Amino acid sequence: MPTDAIECPLCLGEGKLKRTEVLDRLGVKDFARVAQLSAEEAFRLLLEKHKEDQQHVWLRFEGEIQRVRSGLEDKLRFEQSQKEHLNRRIEDYFREISQLRERNQELEIAVTRTARVGRLEEASFADEARSWAGISVSEKLPKTGDYLLAFRDPSGVPLEPRILVDNKDKAVVAESDIAKLVRDAKERSTPVAILVAREDSQLRSVDKESRWACKDGIWVLRTTRQWIPRDIEILRPLVERMHVEGSGFLNKNVALAAEVLRSFGDLDGIENELKKAARTIQSVSALVAKYRERIQALCDNASAPKVPPRSEVAIGGRKGMAG
Repeated sequence: MPTDAIECPLCLGEGKLKRTEVLDRLGVKDFARVAQLSAEEAFRLLLEKHKEDQQHVWLRFEGEIQRVRSGLEDKLRFEQSQKEHLNRRIEDYFREISQLRERNQELEIAVTRTARVGRLEEASFADEARSWAGISVSEKLPKTGDYLLAFRDPSGVPLEPRILVDNKDKAVVAESDIAKLVRDAKERSTPVAILVAREDSQLRSVDKESRWACKDGIWVLRTTRQWIPRDIEILRPLVERMHVEGSGFLNKNVALAAEVLRSFGDLDGIENELKKAARTIQSVSALVAKYRERIQALCDNASAPKVPPRSEVAIGGRKGMAG
């Protein structure tokens, strides 16, 4: 080995020198030692570079890990916020669904109540119509109208043509209601149809101006529950003539149809005047009652005995004592 001790050739073994010392004294380099040191230095430098490279690799890896972690955390926070947002929206949707379900139940109850009221209105109309003299009323129709109304002959047999009746209880009668009534009348082959509103305020101005008119070959009467008893009596001669001469009787006698329309207008005007007169009579009756009460009060005050003032009573008493 380079570090082993050998005899010094100069001192014949009296002293002991290391090989490296001898080589240094002789001016000879120890190439093995140099090579060893160079190798060790090379290995040291290589290890340092490897450590530096490894450290850089770890730093890059940790940077990548940190960047990925930050990205995942951001994504996780975004997903969490989206989840919370979706949960809130789901809660809102469930709340709206609950409200809509409650609203739907209320509407179903209202529709059921309205349908029940409508059936009661139709039933009351049928009961009322059956009380009219010489009138026949069918059972409630399943579709295309409410009832079929017919005049009876002296023996009580219903006469043709029958009249289709449709009851309406809504804010305002629409043109679609008239069109549907005409279609229903055509399906049942009835030349005359009647639309019955609950109140006259539900009829439009055009309905009141043309209460009796022909539409697509069907003669339509627009009336109310209050007007229909008298309107039916006006139509009775026409329907009886149609029974004898056929449904085209009115189409051949346009002037007669115009006269019927004029008659309805006159009766409506008379009824309006009667309403005004009734209101006037009610007002006059209220005034009469008011003035009667006032006169009664005046009479009561006039007939009551007058009591003299206390001062006059006292003076009269003193005069009596003096006398």
